Amino acid sequence: MKRLLLLCLALSAMCGAHAQLTLDECRALAREHYPEIRQYDLIRRSADYSLSNARRAWLPRLSLTAQATWQTDVPGFPEQMTGLLAAQGLDIPGLNRDQYKVQIELYQTLWDGGKSAADKQLAEAEAAEGRRSTDVDLYALEGRVDDLYFGILLLDERLAQSRLTIGLLGDNLEKIRSLQRNGAAMQSDADAVEAELLAAGQQAAQIESTRASYRQMLAIFIGRELAGEKLERPSVSEPLATGSARPELALFDARIDKLTAQEKQIISASRPRLGLFAQGYYGYPGMDYFKNMITSDWSWNALVGVKLSWNFGAYYTRKNSLGQLRTARQGVEVQRDLFRFNNALEIARENGEIARLRRALADDDRIVQLRRSVREAAESKLRNGVIDTNDLLRKITEEETATAARNAREIELIKTIYELKHTINR
Repeated sequence: MKRLLLLCLALSAMCGAHAQLTLDECRALAREHYPEIRQYDLIRRSADYSLSNARRAWLPRLSLTAQATWQTDVPGFPEQMTGLLAAQGLDIPGLNRDQYKVQIELYQTLWDGGKSAADKQLAEAEAAEGRRSTDVDLYALEGRVDDLYFGILLLDERLAQSRLTIGLLGDNLEKIRSLQRNGAAMQSDADAVEAELLAAGQQAAQIESTRASYRQMLAIFIGRELAGEKLERPSVSEPLATGSARPELALFDARIDKLTAQEKQIISASRPRLGLFAQGYYGYPGMDYFKNMITSDWSWNALVGVKLSWNFGAYYTRKNSLGQLRTARQGVEVQRDLFRFNNALEIARENGEIARLRRALADDDRIVQLRRSVREAAESKLRNGVIDTNDLLRKITEEETATAARNAREIELIKTIYELKHTINR
């Protein structure tokens, strides 16, 4: 029997430990459940496609063309030479005006002016910007989860305090009814305490309803029910580091990297291209015009060489395009400096708020102690038959208010500390 009892206690402890849900667990579950988490995989796949296309720019390019043309004039022999050849029995009709060609061309890039490297850098920069933007959205999600989490903790404290007050009022109501049966108290005294007890019950029910709504919203965020699970109160430990490591700063850096890659792409567009080519075609006329003047037969022909191309039209807009990108870079730098400025103000405000709450919390502990002492003195009067129901109810209300304020301030302190951690991402 003793072993069975120990086993039951161990299982109960294990279940109790499992029922504790921490803030970090809620954040992790919310990130995994949030639909935007799938954006990471989409960004990675898109970047893989873009990088694969950039690498394939160095593969040989094979093209097939076919054409049929009719010309108003074609090369031919002078009339004197045609007559001389005809006198010798040679009939040379010349090239036909209708011509046909089926051609295959192979081109291998030797130097593309840095275009493929700029394309790869731009693809990587765009992927990094997409990931950083998703990081910012998911980081904001953590802030929303924190608000719900601490809201539930605050409601838990209020509900626990309301239940203590209900128990306290119930005990005093029984004492007054006992005195009433002995003729030492009036019915109005019991009615006043009972009315206060009913009002406390209504307040507790309202708190329970609000708490249930908050827990339901948190359950939607984390993707699982919270039935039977209690939220663990986080530790009151301030961050050691003070520098900000917010994901928005990484997003600004990613945007600047993207603009740098776009600048390299514009510069590469104004550079020459060098490559090898090989052409082979079957058709009429071939490269031997003299032979094709005699016969209209189709023939195989080939041509290999080196090709240099330079698009000077890119210079028309190069200066303006680079100017636009540099202006955009300056705009991002201004946004980053503004974010750092506002972030520093927020850090200073939250540090000041933490210091104020710590001082107020020390005073709250003394206030609660004094209110409890006054209420116990009023209950002592009740036990001794010296009845002042309104005074007792007032003392109970004052103690409840002081305790609720103290508990709320403690939750507010923890919440502010975690807001500071969220502000600096530490």
